[in-house]
Amino acid sequence: MAIRVYNTLTRRQEEFVPREPGRVSIYVCGLTPYDHAHLGHLRPAVVWQTIRNYLEYKGFQVTLVQNFTDIDDKIIDRAHQTGMSAEQLARTFIQDYLNALDRMGLQFADRYPRVTRHISRVIAMVEELVRKGHAYVVDGNVYFDVTTFAPYGKLSGQRAEELEAGARVEVDERKRHAGDFALWKAAKPGEPSWDSPWGPGRPGWHIECSAMSLDYLGFGFDFHGGGSDLIFPHHENEIAQSEAYEGREGFVRYWLHNGLINVRAEKMSKSLGNFTTAREILSRYPGTLVKFYLLSTHYRSPLEFTPSSLDEVRPGWQRLNQAFERLSAFAPCLVGLGRQPAERWLEDALPAGWQGEDEAERRALAAVRTVRDAFEEAMDDDFNTARALGVVFELVRDVNPLLERTAPPGGCEAGAPSQLVLAAAYALMRSFAMGILGVIAAGADTAAGRQAGPAAAGREQLVDALVELILDLRKKARGERRYAEADEMRRALEQLGFVVEDTPSGVRWRLREAAGKPGA
Repeated sequence: MAIRVYNTLTRRQEEFVPREPGRVSIYVCGLTPYDHAHLGHLRPAVVWQTIRNYLEYKGFQVTLVQNFTDIDDKIIDRAHQTGMSAEQLARTFIQDYLNALDRMGLQFADRYPRVTRHISRVIAMVEELVRKGHAYVVDGNVYFDVTTFAPYGKLSGQRAEELEAGARVEVDERKRHAGDFALWKAAKPGEPSWDSPWGPGRPGWHIECSAMSLDYLGFGFDFHGGGSDLIFPHHENEIAQSEAYEGREGFVRYWLHNGLINVRAEKMSKSLGNFTTAREILSRYPGTLVKFYLLSTHYRSPLEFTPSSLDEVRPGWQRLNQAFERLSAFAPCLVGLGRQPAERWLEDALPAGWQGEDEAERRALAAVRTVRDAFEEAMDDDFNTARALGVVFELVRDVNPLLERTAPPGGCEAGAPSQLVLAAAYALMRSFAMGILGVIAAGADTAAGRQAGPAAAGREQLVDALVELILDLRKKARGERRYAEADEMRRALEQLGFVVEDTPSGVRWRLREAAGKPGA
């Protein structure tokens, strides 16, 4: 069955056909790093990691790019408030976000471009838009003229002639039209700036994503993702400036937008101050539980978050993890599985003609034989993870009666048919629930997740605080050129099981067991 996706541009489901056979290109709008990452930032990360996992499972080679808007009015304002430079502030909160992904067990994007590293590309695009008559210069600012792009509004339905200043459109009386938007902003005193043909300034919000996506993925790439709040004006303006720059349509093939996480019917956001930081959530709950919560609803649907949301879904997550842990005892029976589907291996491993001796065996065998088609049907339907999780729960339900009465094998060279069926069920859960959805905790994390409560959360918070304290002391030692002492602190942390990485964005750390992507 072909993958079908809901394309915001056409407002209907369409069959996914990649630009290049066997390859998929994805650009996802990232965060503006002026405060700690929150649950709303984790949702697109989880959604696109899961989509990537499924596409790779289907045999595609995937390239995923997610940007950081590391220069922006909010970053500049916050930097002034804190006494930090805009670059230092952005670097601090970029690291905070990447640390959250690490703790979630999420694979990083292939590229994390930052707009401040692509200024020359932005200037070149703006120059070309001015040359083609799509943009004009006023007092060192450059604006895109929406009236020169006839299809403006095709993504959002917002027509240029209907736009009013102030309705999610920046107010500036120097603009020719209320809907015109800034491609380049003239520098104000004390702001970071770059030289340009129009004087010192910095990029507008929208042009940066066009510049970076075209730079890394080229025109006509496959998927562009982001929250539904970005449809207008951000993504609408991306289309206008990109297609005007190229002189042709087809900037992006499929636009996918995830629903927002709301708190008391308002979008969870840093500007409203109604957010729960990712760091706080991950100090209290396992990353796989957070993924389970986010994937339990279709990605396009909004999520209403309350303080009890994760506790409410914990019992279901525990059932899956406990079933997987019990089924893992039958893993030694998977002799000769290799890369073939588990259900195909099972047909060869079972005695010829065996169809089950009773209802429990027949029901489990039928579930193993049909789960792959049901799972793929759910994921092929616009990446419906909620339905896919339901398929995994049905597998657990159907094999559980057999699991309850079957003793784990002492050896499987001549395994009983029931043990082979349970081994196949384990392999399928490992592929779908762990490898694609990523909701199964690995090894000892399973037991830890079951016990996570106030006491465990307190211990995790204490560990976080102590590690951060040691890293602050190490940073101070390095600043004072006490390098031997700083190295000893790092070695001590690594002996305790922490991975410490010095990166261009600053120091990152994680538990060694949390590294890497869940196995497929």
